[in-house]
This record gives sequence, structure tokens and C-alpha cells, in this order.
Amino acid sequence: MPELPVDSVGLVTPQTAHFDDPLALACGRTLPAYDLVYETYGTLNAERSNAVLICHALSGHHHAAGYRSADERKPGWWDAHIGPGKSIDTERFFVVSLNNLGGCHGSTGPNRENPETGRLWGPEFPMVTVSDWVNSQARLADRLGIQRFAAVIGGSLGGMQALQWTLAYPERVASAAVIAATSKLSAQNIAFNEVARQAIRSDPDFHDGWYTEHDTMPRRGLKLARMVGHITYLSEDAMGHRFGRDLRADDLNFGFDVEFQVESYLRYQGDAFSTSFDANTYLLMTKALDYFDPAAGHDSDLAQALTPATCPFLVVSFTTDWRFPPPRSRELVNALVRAGKSVSYANIDSTHGHDAFLMPEPRYQAVFAAFMDRVAADLGLETHA
Repeated sequence: MPELPVDSVGLVTPQTAHFDDPLALACGRTLPAYDLVYETYGTLNAERSNAVLICHALSGHHHAAGYRSADERKPGWWDAHIGPGKSIDTERFFVVSLNNLGGCHGSTGPNRENPETGRLWGPEFPMVTVSDWVNSQARLADRLGIQRFAAVIGGSLGGMQALQWTLAYPERVASAAVIAATSKLSAQNIAFNEVARQAIRSDPDFHDGWYTEHDTMPRRGLKLARMVGHITYLSEDAMGHRFGRDLRADDLNFGFDVEFQVESYLRYQGDAFSTSFDANTYLLMTKALDYFDPAAGHDSDLAQALTPATCPFLVVSFTTDWRFPPPRSRELVNALVRAGKSVSYANIDSTHGHDAFLMPEPRYQAVFAAFMDRVAADLGLETHA
């Protein structure tokens, strides 16, 4: 067995929590029963006060850190920040990371069986929202015996969930970190999501969402959706530095095959995604992004919408993130200040665009680690849980 890094949480095994209590959804429908798949890292202390919830982004899942097998070469998606001695130090904190409802990595979603029909949910799976996810996560916390999280943390769509936690369950959140996120999508962001959805829905293999019953997948649509999305996750500087105008061969071929390295990269990313992610889940996740807007019920007054929150916040943005740019984060920070909340803000200089929240940027790590040190100090947590 290969030796794992000393700062890794090691080998992890996902767990499944089944819930028979119906879950009323914002769309007006009800899930009669559902499963949530999750992983945990570290040890829950006797006081059950050191739990941290990790909320995932659009294409994320429960596998945030460590390795699922000795042969797995790539660790969980946020392994750079979760583990012994890392920002989210598993020698102090008990970390919970789950796959959201509607996901395609084990939790109840379109690619799971609908018990009422005996067929896969497919396009009949109900529309889910950020508030629905947070409500289901609160039930998982109950199941784990966690009444209050030391911190709820997320990047991108995960940051929206962290924000919603502070509004829906303020008494259950001691601290919150909202990273590379926003309180609502811009019209341009909604437009990008719609292009991605139309790429999927117009694929002849989509079959109105019943593609599995036709033994196929809308891979072309998913590939295009991922290619569009990936462009928005990277900055112009990052793409220029990594690929420039480099050709795959010495000369132009004056055709439509792959000629530039960036074309090859995007096609590779699209191909890989189209075989690992469910199309109906992608549609659901992008709609959840579009719908999130806590100020909508408060005459668009975000400060008023933030009134229920009681915990201190960390808000982080990245200079080259044009999907969720720094001005959107500052809008949230300013609203938190107007609402009288405690908030720390850092705008990290990075060339990685939106994807910077996944990276081990030194200043980002320093800010993040300082915040988590304060979380631990405020709760009187020992170095080892």
C-alpha cells in the first residue's frame, strides 16, 4: 500500500443516512424519504462542539478530503484545506462533508429510484433549492448529535449554503465562512447557466431527461455545458499563462480539429465530466444557483435579510474571479456591516480565477487558518479534539 501524506486524513469510507420523515421542499413538493451520503474526518469531542460542516459547489460531492482507496491517486476536492495541521485542522475539528439532495454521488437524486414508481427519478425529481439543502443538512446534524456547528463553510454554491445556514438556523452556527460566493447571481451568471442547460436539453440523447431508459447519456450536451462552465471558472491570465496560443503541432491545419492546446484542454475536461456527472443533476444544481436570493423576500434589502444571523463571518474573494467577482463579495460584506454583524473580509490576489477557492494559495491559507484558529479559540477547543 502506498504511503499516504502525513497531513492527510487518510483512507475514508462514505456513510449513508436514511431519512423516513418527509421533507417539504420550497417548490411545493415533498420528498417522502431520502438518503444523504457523507464522509467525516477527525473526532467529535465529548461536548460535540467541534463539528465543522463543509458545503460543496455545483459539481462537488461528499468526498472532500483523504483517499477512498489505497490506489486513488487524487484526494478529495478540498484536501488542500482539510487535514492534520491544515486550515481546517482535523486534530481539532470533526468535519462533516455530504452530497446534497439531487446530487449524483449517492444521495437521493435523479439517478436514484423513485419508490413510488419503481423507475429512476430522472426528470421527475423535484426542483431543490439552497434552503432545501440546508434543511436536509440540519436533519443530518440531528442524526449525528450535533446541535451547533463550530463553523459552516463553503465555496461558490457552497458559500451560498453557508450563508443560508446563518439565516435559517442562526442558533446552530458559531461561525461561517463564505468563500468565492455571492448573495445572488448576476444576470450574466444566470445566462451562462441557461446556455449550459440548453446545451444539455438540446442533445438528441437527452430524451426529455429519460436518457437512462434509452441506454444513453446526453454526453455531447454535458461536454459543452462543462466547457462553457470551465471557461468561466478560470481567469484570462490563468488560461494565457497555461496555454497561450500554443499549438499541438508545429503548423496550422486549417480545419476544425483540435489545433490549440486550450482547445484540447477544454475538450478533455468536457469528455471527462460527461462520463462522471448526471445531466439531470447538472440542471437541478444550476437552477438552485439561479434561485438563491435571500433578499428577495425583503424588498431586495440584503441587510434586512441578514438580520437573523448572529455569528461572525469570514468572506473571501479572489481578484481574478469574474464568475463571482470581488464587488459581489463586497456587497455582502457591506450588507453585513449595515446589519451590525461581525465580519472579516479578504480579497486574495490570485491568477486562478473562480477556481482559486480550491487552491492552496499561501495568503488564502493564512487568512483561512487564522479564521479557524479564532473559531477554535472562541469555543475553547484543545489542539486535539
